[in-house]
Amino acid sequence: MKKRLSKIVLFILITGFITACNSLKRVGEHERLLVKNTIYVDSVRNTSEQIDNLLYQDPNKTMLGLPIRLYIYNLARPNIDSIIDAELNKSEKHRERLERFLSKKQLAQYIDNRKGFNNWLKTTGEAPTLLSEPRAIKSVKRLEDYFTNNGWFNVSADYNIIKKTKNKSEIEYHVNLGKPFKIDSLTSKISSPIVDTIYNKFKDRSIIKKGERYTTDNFEAERDRISTSLRNNGIYQFSQDYVLFQVDTVGTNKKVNVEVQIKDYELRKQDSSYRVPFKVYKIKDVNIYTDSKINNRNAAIQDSTTFNGYNLYSTDKLAFRPKALTDALFISPGRIYRDIDRTRTYNHLSGLKTFKYPDINYVENPDTTLTANIHLTPLKKFNLGFSTEVSTSNIQVIGFSLSPSLLARNIFRGAETLELSGFTSIGASDDAGDDRDVFFDINEIGADLKLTIPRLFFPFKTDSLIPKFMSPTTKISLSIASQKNVGLDKRSLTGNLNYNWKPKRNITQSVDLFSAQYVRNLNPDNYFNVYSTSYNTLNDIAQDIGYISSDEDLSIPDGTEAFITGVLGDDPPNDISDDDIQTVNNIEERKIRLTENNLIVSSAYTFIKDNRSSISDESFYIFRFRLESAGNLLALGSNLANSKKNDDDHYELFNVSYSQYIKTELDYTKHWDLGHSNILAFRSFFGIAIPYGNSDNIPFSKSFFAGGTNDNRAWTAYDLGPGSSQSNDDYNEANLKLALNLEHRFNVFEDLYGALFIDVGNIWNVLDNIDDDASTFDSFDSLKDIAIGTGFGLRYDFSFLVFRFDIGFKTYDPSYTNGERWFKDYNFGNAVYNVGINYPF
Repeated sequence: MKKRLSKIVLFILITGFITACNSLKRVGEHERLLVKNTIYVDSVRNTSEQIDNLLYQDPNKTMLGLPIRLYIYNLARPNIDSIIDAELNKSEKHRERLERFLSKKQLAQYIDNRKGFNNWLKTTGEAPTLLSEPRAIKSVKRLEDYFTNNGWFNVSADYNIIKKTKNKSEIEYHVNLGKPFKIDSLTSKISSPIVDTIYNKFKDRSIIKKGERYTTDNFEAERDRISTSLRNNGIYQFSQDYVLFQVDTVGTNKKVNVEVQIKDYELRKQDSSYRVPFKVYKIKDVNIYTDSKINNRNAAIQDSTTFNGYNLYSTDKLAFRPKALTDALFISPGRIYRDIDRTRTYNHLSGLKTFKYPDINYVENPDTTLTANIHLTPLKKFNLGFSTEVSTSNIQVIGFSLSPSLLARNIFRGAETLELSGFTSIGASDDAGDDRDVFFDINEIGADLKLTIPRLFFPFKTDSLIPKFMSPTTKISLSIASQKNVGLDKRSLTGNLNYNWKPKRNITQSVDLFSAQYVRNLNPDNYFNVYSTSYNTLNDIAQDIGYISSDEDLSIPDGTEAFITGVLGDDPPNDISDDDIQTVNNIEERKIRLTENNLIVSSAYTFIKDNRSSISDESFYIFRFRLESAGNLLALGSNLANSKKNDDDHYELFNVSYSQYIKTELDYTKHWDLGHSNILAFRSFFGIAIPYGNSDNIPFSKSFFAGGTNDNRAWTAYDLGPGSSQSNDDYNEANLKLALNLEHRFNVFEDLYGALFIDVGNIWNVLDNIDDDASTFDSFDSLKDIAIGTGFGLRYDFSFLVFRFDIGFKTYDPSYTNGERWFKDYNFGNAVYNVGINYPF
């Protein structure tokens, strides 16, 4: 009986799906489904999405060539209410029996659920696009208007309906452009003398240029440019409405003669108006209301002062040093009015993160001057934050963390922001169940202190090099952390002095003038418990040569240390091969490097150019350059002080051999908008860190790694490289990295997007103390060890974030021997499954 019921349900589902897949199911007998639009411009098929979007009706969207959303819509019943009523009232007592069987409440809920599901099918699906000739006629008119506005004044367009089947049709639009009209001359007619002077000063920047094709957008942009130029040169009352263009095309052989006309200022008095010449306005007074709120705008002023010509007022005692506020303003007493000064003042005051969005207004005075009133509403001086987290990982069975934070604004009365945050956690490791251990045997504790100053905190004046319109800021940070029973158990102390500024809208520059990091490993004897792959390799060698029996394991740390000492000593075991000795040597070198304490004192410069005009831009590029230098000042001091070197021929500070290196990174990302929600994204990255002087290698924290959700997605993080090595380490890293990524993103369905990608790259050792040929980049021949991963993924756009799932396949794996690298593990069993938030680049 159950099998028969299952077959019936399956048959109903298949029948319903097949019925829904009839795209004409909701198309009437005398209606036609629009299945395709094609636009031909001068007999050439159009491929521009911008022109396609001019049409008033589009065919139903498809996925893999099928109108899936139309099929979903067809599953809905158009008259669900009458269908349900007919079913319930098919006999006099049918509804009554159902109410007794289900109860009135359950029957009502059943009806609501059916209606709700039917509505969901309609809203999720897409109604059939029925061909409409009135809309086709409107589309023709819009096409003609578009090309007319772009210089083809003699354009003509028409449409042709092509029947494919009885109820399906296509529409072809044919546009004949003719010869475009071009700008031949540009003259001006300006009434106000001062406006004429300013216009002629900047007229060479005109967007309307002789010889270029006429476009309406250029005229709108030129009107905006003229208005902006005049308002930034003192013409306070000016607006775009005063700019007119007289266009003459009569008898000009498709040439356009343009005259720019700028009228005088229209002054209205009661029911009459008259025109007067524009005048240049200057700023007379600047009034700053430091604690202006909506509910206390009319409160009595209790405190006031004057500073550098600015007037500061407060309904309470002034909470800010005057210079801190006036330094953030670009509106200055005595200067001519400039509209850009108000915009820059808005941006700078908002960037202080001390006030709500400011209110700036001007009042005209009878003597052709302006009074600027700036109303500031301070945010709360203190903000207290508190967060908790429960987590689990391969290190701990369960962990609890607590993170309190305090934000203090205007801490030194100069609009500075001080952030103090702490972190503490406890956790239970896999060994916590042992009677010898307490359950919560893992703990971490740390604190961060960050001070942000809205100017360059420097002993010398820097205004001539970095003026305040570049929004310079200084950030001073200090952090301390300690962890126990996590890895090697570390204590770290980090400090940083950073300067940041924006010379242009799309350019950011920053300098880490001083950055110091000290890391002390408290439990280096735990190394082989953390780096288990290295331990297993060491243990296998010991078993293979009979150093220990096959059912024994090297003890940690005594057994591993004794074995390494014996292998690398003057009298190694007789049965060990040279390759195994080299492997043990590599393990020991890496162990020494990762267990030694680190002291890094560095400076860095970062340059970022991002040409996006808004976050919605789909065609853009981002270029990032970073240069970091470490240890040079310490090395100079050691030389001047004639300090002694240790046994490794290195200088030490606080009994730690400090790092000395130079590191650079180049990162370039480019996106192309291909139209119809198709994006081609490309990223390239090159990084190299070269040790010298007091260092033979790069600290682990400053090295490069490959693989992971934002890199080569066919390998997990730290799993790829270096070079063609067999990845015997748990965390593979090196000091040279090359990465290239290419991804095609496309819309699948509503907010669901797909992607096809290829990731190329690897890491290598270069110019350091690693002598493993497989891991070292010694010439361009080493590029044969570049790894290639390919794959596909899905993304769901939640508007505030993008959830990403990618599957990467090892297409070219350099860890295999030559001739066996292509498609060796190209299958789902060896694929890497990545989950991430937002796009990888």
